[in-house]
Amino acid sequence: MPPQVESAKTRLSAQLKDARRRTLQLLGGLEHAQMMGPKAKPTINPLPWEIGHVAYFHEYWCLRQRHGLRPLVADADELYDSIHIAHETRWDLPLPPLGEIKDYMARVHAREAELLSGEPDDESALYLYRYALYHEDMHTEAFTCTRQTLGHPAPPITPAPAAAIAAGPLPGDVAVAGGDYQLGAARDDGFCFDNEKWAHAVAIKPFEIARAPVTNDEYRRFVDAGGYDNRDYWSADGWAWRQQHGQSHPVYWRRRQGAWQCRLFNEWRALPPHQPVIHVSWYEAQAWCRWAGRRLPSEAEWELAAAGPGKRFFPWGESPPDKTRVNMDAAAMGCVDVAALPQSDSPYGCRQMLGNVWEWTDTDFAPYPGFAPDMYEDYSQPLFGATKVLRGGGWATRSRLIRNTWRNYYGPERCDVFAGFRTCPVAAGVSPASMTATGDSGRGGRERG
Repeated sequence: MPPQVESAKTRLSAQLKDARRRTLQLLGGLEHAQMMGPKAKPTINPLPWEIGHVAYFHEYWCLRQRHGLRPLVADADELYDSIHIAHETRWDLPLPPLGEIKDYMARVHAREAELLSGEPDDESALYLYRYALYHEDMHTEAFTCTRQTLGHPAPPITPAPAAAIAAGPLPGDVAVAGGDYQLGAARDDGFCFDNEKWAHAVAIKPFEIARAPVTNDEYRRFVDAGGYDNRDYWSADGWAWRQQHGQSHPVYWRRRQGAWQCRLFNEWRALPPHQPVIHVSWYEAQAWCRWAGRRLPSEAEWELAAAGPGKRFFPWGESPPDKTRVNMDAAAMGCVDVAALPQSDSPYGCRQMLGNVWEWTDTDFAPYPGFAPDMYEDYSQPLFGATKVLRGGGWATRSRLIRNTWRNYYGPERCDVFAGFRTCPVAAGVSPASMTATGDSGRGGRERG
């Protein structure tokens, strides 16, 4: 007999269980005070509130909006609705004990699974379940980021063998012919978010782009050369940010006995030279580019370099991501060397365009032509014009989320997220010092609602 093909509904059911397992896993080893974190820190949420919010999102959209059910918890809207609860007030809410929040999560999940089992195996029927799944996936990356930000121990996830991590550098650029390109998601691509809709023609001039992101060793040279103290390399807003924070190196670096170290969760280690620099802001990426005579790619250039002229769904083709092609899903519990995973190469020879680190582009986050918000209206549009586009996904990103057209967005000041950057050489005849700083008005951060 031929092998049975797993239905979309069966696969989605397993993914929902996997997402919830990861959410609970990321709470492991933390005491209540660690979960709450410092009050009103602008880039994090108290974890008890955030996991309740994740469950609430499933309940609101899949149970209440799709099926018209009554709330499972009477005050859920007052406790967990991120749209109407100001960030700085979330530490002051009358949250129930953690055990009750977990019970609420379990009840929502059980009811959701029951309802899902009765749905037709049709993507339109599964749309809200998939949206809630991906929303939870975004929050599990945020949970991981919170543990890093606050210096908590690594979550209890077993990393991949060290042999998968060490592969060395990958220098050099590749040439991309440019031309007319359909930027964004096609209507037959399956599930996508509103800011990816829809593919539209853009003209891209020929350009070159690095085979790999900037490494720690490449970035270290900028730091050692006094790049943080030289005003010439920084935009006006970037210099103001650098002065405000008083930084002279990336946020999780320090120098001990003449050597650089970096912090991963609560452990300091020798700076891995050939891993991509991570936890750098757009301002820092831009300053490095000016120092090096390089530039950040536009998001259209980035997507063309990843997808190729034939518009692949993933850089390597149409097959789903796996451990031979991406460092994602927290499998390695950190970055791998930029030369690792050669099977990830795009048609032009760019490596790791999905996974390892999110990559800043030089593009302001804006709607595509004809944009219309999806049912969750505040997913994208409040951040248009206030953030920068990142592409590709990081090591903690869930691989089921990401494709070549996926757009992320954060304020240019954010250095807490799992972001690095890939660069392009500056066109002949253009002086790096004459490059203007675009998007200096960008403000704000990203909260996964």
